[in-house]
Amino acid sequence: MNKFQTVIAVTAMALLPVTASAQGESLMSPVTPEQRKMFEGVIKDYLLKNPVIIREALQALQVQEEDAKQARASTALKTHKDQLFYDKTSPVAGNPKGDITIVEFFDYNCGYCKRTAPTLKAVMKQDPNVRVVYKEFAILGPQSIIAAKAALAAQKQGKYKEFHEGLMMGKSDENSISALTNLLGMDYKKLRKDMTDPEIQQVLQKNYQLAITLGINGTPAFVIGERLVPGAVGLTALTQIIKEERAKLKSKN
Repeated sequence: MNKFQTVIAVTAMALLPVTASAQGESLMSPVTPEQRKMFEGVIKDYLLKNPVIIREALQALQVQEEDAKQARASTALKTHKDQLFYDKTSPVAGNPKGDITIVEFFDYNCGYCKRTAPTLKAVMKQDPNVRVVYKEFAILGPQSIIAAKAALAAQKQGKYKEFHEGLMMGKSDENSISALTNLLGMDYKKLRKDMTDPEIQQVLQKNYQLAITLGINGTPAFVIGERLVPGAVGLTALTQIIKEERAKLKSKN
């Protein structure tokens, strides 16, 4: 059934004759095939003469679906707050005691993530009370998984932030990982060994599951305060969202 047929069907159901029972309950009266055909014909003719109604109905449906999605995300955010904001296996940047936390789900092979990285860095520089939590969400193929494991392995050498920024600025293939390790003065042999640590695979799995629970299916995606923000965000928009979420926080205290 296409969208046009859906509108007709839904509208037809809404206009079906209704009778009341002795107890005052509304019940649908029997509808013959001929009556149904007549209803659908009248509605179809009306919609063809007023096609703007179809667009308005679909727009209203999209708004309802987005509102429902945000409501589900809001509930999930509250339910999984500790795992989202305070999981000790997730690297943290910015002010560890900041009043506003930004959680980023990202993939090193995501072009939009790379474009957003300087924005996030600028926010941390201009706002000393922002805390950033990184969630490796490697969904763009095997190379993304290798890069994510390498970054988490770099954390074991105290170099996650530098390694993360290096991967975001350039490529994330094997040669780039090796070159970046050398540039940062890290132990490459140890990095490769740590990448096979089952704990790192568990971290990635937890991030996948958390993302699914929150309804996140692409990168980048941000959780800012109590708001889920999918997609790349510019500096102005990001700053405004932080301002709004900070105001909400203050109003609760």
